[in-house]
Amino acid sequence: MRRTWLWFMKNTFNRVTIRVARSGRGPFSLVRHVGRKSGKTYETPIMLARVPEGFIAELTYGEDVNWYRNIVAAGRCEVFVDGQWHQVSAIEPYPSDAGRDAFGYPAKLVLQLLQKHEFRLLRTA
Repeated sequence: MRRTWLWFMKNTFNRVTIRVARSGRGPFSLVRHVGRKSGKTYETPIMLARVPEGFIAELTYGEDVNWYRNIVAAGRCEVFVDGQWHQVSAIEPYPSDAGRDAFGYPAKLVLQLLQKHEFRLLRTA
């Protein structure tokens, strides 16, 4: 069921959100990563919050998604936020409370209601 859901999201919703993210408007950003096995470059839409050290990502579907596994394996990636590309030099766990706070209201409230607790700091160079 989970695999079917992720396939559906990749082939429908993600295509729309990639266009929105490329426009530089709206809540979506892009993470550009290289496949662990294929070596192919991919772009995946995600939601990020800006912090002084870089950006906070909430792992909506957990750690077992390809974009996250790819950036951990590579130790780096690029993110497209507000119309600009940023180099990410490290990926680090981030405290749950601070992660929710980084997103601000109303996203923070939604993250609390959904009991989201997996956040990562995408440290920029």
